[in-house]
Amino acid sequence: MTANEFISANWPLLLIGAVLALALLWWIIATTRRTRVTVDRRDTLDEGAARAARNQALIDAPPVAVREDAPLVPPAVPEAIGGAGVAVAAAAQEARIEALEHADDLTRIKGLGPKLAATLNEFGITRFDQIAAWDDGDIDRIDAQLGRFQGRIRRDDWVAQARFLAAGDTAGFEQRFGAT
Repeated sequence: MTANEFISANWPLLLIGAVLALALLWWIIATTRRTRVTVDRRDTLDEGAARAARNQALIDAPPVAVREDAPLVPPAVPEAIGGAGVAVAAAAQEARIEALEHADDLTRIKGLGPKLAATLNEFGITRFDQIAAWDDGDIDRIDAQLGRFQGRIRRDDWVAQARFLAAGDTAGFEQRFGAT
């Protein structure tokens, strides 16, 4: 019997054997390549779980530098308290106006435009001496809130510029940072 005669006589058995061999090969490859995923489903409130690390720098950070002589602005109170809300709102508005009257022109700092100045004013930062007093923690906190302007504080060295301007050293400012 030749090879052709053997194949033609036993082709159904050979086909079944080939299919079984492919199925066995596929099973071996599939079981050895299976990825095992282990997931820690413990919550931070579960006993023995680690503390949540996100935003820990913001939680532990001291408050942003604020003028000590700046008045505290109370929140607006509804009128339902017998007119006290109107008085509180008027006092808050007066305090806001007073703070803006004593504010410095923050746009004199190179790299700090009107939009950033308005943003800093919302944070209660209105004077050069406040910016001059920033440390690395203050810079990180405020920089994180500047959105698309992140990185400007260190890149343009706002703290050094503010130190010159707070001291009234216009000549030193212009020598180091150029004319305004």
